[in-house]
Amino acid sequence: MADAKNVLGGPLESCSTEPMTGFYRDGCCNTGAGDFGSHTVCAQMTEAFLSYTKAQGNDLSTPMPMYSFPGLKPGDRWCVCAARWQQAYDDGVAPPVALAATHETALQVIPLKILQACALDQEAAS
Repeated sequence: MADAKNVLGGPLESCSTEPMTGFYRDGCCNTGAGDFGSHTVCAQMTEAFLSYTKAQGNDLSTPMPMYSFPGLKPGDRWCVCAARWQQAYDDGVAPPVALAATHETALQVIPLKILQACALDQEAAS
């Protein structure tokens, strides 16, 4: 994981430590053999996306203390599943993405041009 790359080909940057995110809860959108959902997209939560994913059966806004999950609110960054992000994009509710913190594995599901169009930092996207 130390050599993980982002979708731009650089070193994978941290997505969030407040709240602590990542499949491995290391603050990064690292992935591995056990990460069947490919939690590789560093997304900044929006109300629209949180409502959308809840309607799809994955409630990200309700705290679940037994899993040390604080519940997310708009503005929080979180490593989301690449397929769910793409689904949200197709339905017009994809949250913005931090490209430098999005794992290159996300490109197996989402074209780079789409991620760049939804980038938080448009300068980094070009």
